[in-house]
Amino acid sequence: MDEDETGQIQLVVKKKLSSRRIDKYLVSRLQDFSRSHVQRLIKEEAVKVNDVAVKSSYEIKLNDVISIDLPTESDDHITPEDIPLDVIYEDEYLMVLNKSPDTVVHPARGHASGTLVNALAFHCNNLSSFNGPLRPGIVHRLDRDTSGAILVVKDEKVHKHLALQFEERTVAKEYLAVVKGEPELDSDRIDLPIGKDKKDRKKMAIRHDNGKNAVSVFEVVERYPGFTLVKVFLETGRTHQIRLHMKTIGHPVVADSAYGYSETCCLEDLLEPVSDKDIHNLAKEAELCNNVTDPIIERQALHAYKIGFIHPVTNEALEFTAEIPEDMCNLITTLRKIKTLLN
Repeated sequence: MDEDETGQIQLVVKKKLSSRRIDKYLVSRLQDFSRSHVQRLIKEEAVKVNDVAVKSSYEIKLNDVISIDLPTESDDHITPEDIPLDVIYEDEYLMVLNKSPDTVVHPARGHASGTLVNALAFHCNNLSSFNGPLRPGIVHRLDRDTSGAILVVKDEKVHKHLALQFEERTVAKEYLAVVKGEPELDSDRIDLPIGKDKKDRKKMAIRHDNGKNAVSVFEVVERYPGFTLVKVFLETGRTHQIRLHMKTIGHPVVADSAYGYSETCCLEDLLEPVSDKDIHNLAKEAELCNNVTDPIIERQALHAYKIGFIHPVTNEALEFTAEIPEDMCNLITTLRKIKTLLN
């Protein structure tokens, strides 16, 4: 992927991808763009394939050249937008939110709307500017399609104290993930350094040459046929850490388009490890899904479940839990039903 000085992004389709719609392809390649933003760019004819504007339903082909004209925006202006926020906790110094999937945390070049920061600018009168004008209140981030608990700061002094807690690794972060396969161990510590992928600058890779120290600890919560629900605790906070670590040990997060095997997960995928054909019939009879090919979840099954820290003003130890979103609940419920059918 290349971006020129005019703000145009160019992509070349280098793999043969059968029946892959361009909107879904772009969402998987452009991690800083939400689905709604990609679809808006296509509708505005800012997306062209081989110099011709296309619709969202266009199916990409090998060697297609995709160009995206990004709108020019002020480098330091945040437009307030009335986007709902799921507030778990709020006081005069900080907030804890439950971020929904398909939400980018802060604006990026050519993507100045629809982000969590745009919503915060509408709902809050004051936000810390410690991290600059494009990231007001943001002390840490979550990937676009990772849901869950995220901390937002209103006061700059409080921001500095919390940033120090993150730096000293005293902020407790617990995630829930549904992963492919069944880990041999009930718990394990993954200590593998992470750095930029040499072949794809949007992705990360295990780098023993110049990667940064990265440590994750996982615990099995529940096992299903061919899948596992795990808790993951972060000792460090590298980009894509959980997704890359779990992939590296052979258990990628379900429906992870960048580090897994598919961008969606449907009932057919969940039944794949089950060899008995009668199980498929039982699954249909149990009405697990209207159609075995309908997606149950269309983003990585990863949720920031808990966050704990010391309040910089009250010195109180706080811990907050973010409710699991509907798509991930449906995935877990379906896996439990399949497990019951086998017993």
